[in-house]
Amino acid sequence: MTPTLRRLFGATAAAAMGATALLGAGAGSAAADGDGHHAHCDRVERPIWIDDPSRNMTGHGCSAPDNGRRWYVVDIDTLVQPRYKTEYVNGGIDRTETLHNRTVRCMGYTTDKDTLNWFGCVPD
Repeated sequence: MTPTLRRLFGATAAAAMGATALLGAGAGSAAADGDGHHAHCDRVERPIWIDDPSRNMTGHGCSAPDNGRRWYVVDIDTLVQPRYKTEYVNGGIDRTETLHNRTVRCMGYTTDKDTLNWFGCVPD
């Protein structure tokens, strides 16, 4: 194996292990630190794909956290969860559940006009 190829494999493995360690450390500290980096959303949609909730949510009427850290606690007034029949959007919706006063932890978010797109959300 060439030195360049060996370095490439080593760098890829190190990055993968580092990302796993960071995700694990972030999840543990989010639960333990107590401040929670809270956000509030009036309404959130999170699809469920064959009994597995999506790791992404779309929030409306949200207060964006003012810090740049990861792992946010999102307090939700109304959580709408369409349950899809298949793993594909065009597979159709079986039913929709509406839940109230829920809390979900998410790794981060992006903004798009009046919505916050949450990602890396763990199932509640």
